Amino acid sequence: MNIRNHATGGRWMAAALAFAMLCGCGGQAKKSDAFEAAEAEDSVATWDVEQIKDNAGDKLMPRALFPDASDALIDSLSLQDGVPSSVSAFWVEAPDGSGILFDTGLGAPDSRLLKGLEAEGVAPSDVEYLYLTHLHGDHIGGMLRGDTVVFPRAEVYASRAEYEDWMQMPAERKAQVEKTMEAYKAHLHLFEFGDTLPGGVVALEAVGHTPGHTVYQLGKLLIVGDLMHGLALQKDHPEICATYDMDKAAAIASRKRIMQYASDNDMGMTGMHFPAEEGVE
Repeated sequence: MNIRNHATGGRWMAAALAFAMLCGCGGQAKKSDAFEAAEAEDSVATWDVEQIKDNAGDKLMPRALFPDASDALIDSLSLQDGVPSSVSAFWVEAPDGSGILFDTGLGAPDSRLLKGLEAEGVAPSDVEYLYLTHLHGDHIGGMLRGDTVVFPRAEVYASRAEYEDWMQMPAERKAQVEKTMEAYKAHLHLFEFGDTLPGGVVALEAVGHTPGHTVYQLGKLLIVGDLMHGLALQKDHPEICATYDMDKAAAIASRKRIMQYASDNDMGMTGMHFPAEEGVE
């Protein structure tokens, strides 16, 4: 599985983010027969994954975003000025040839998503599937330009739990979500956790950050959305939440469970707020 980082032009393997490296975990749990079968099938499949940094310039998550972290811990990690981060989306060519976009960034005036796609030879009309990790503005903001749909051919997938919970929120809070989902309503699909989506992508439950937050499994890679906002801090301290997490207890439980799943099964991880910098082959 090849992962390229558009921001740097670097090419890395999924092993660059293999979880044993990230969390210092040792040993493995016994793999299930089902996982071994999927692993064998994926060994002959090719997933081409492109991280596209949507934000211009460098990005640091402010220290104040992690109030549960002690000053001593922050100092020991030299994170006083903030935690390296990004606002990213991922363009994926699945083994069956499907073109899939995971999230769309902020859609701000200086957003770089469309330029990043263009650099890969991808026009907005080439996006066949759009998979949303959740419905925060820095993940769905690039779906509209004003009132105009940006990805006219995309079939949009979001978890049913995420969509239904947002629709119950106060009008002022759900305004962007409601407008965006209405614009794509003819192409909107709501899935259940555990479903396999077009292209062979599996939707995994990772609630807590939002009510229906989703991690996507692409063979041996997990695209983890906002499971971690500050990788350098939370990879070794999953008990620390960002203030953006809507349900702290559930977010911690999901973070630990997904991290353990990745470690047990020798899987790579990347996310929308992981630093956009070259990995290690």
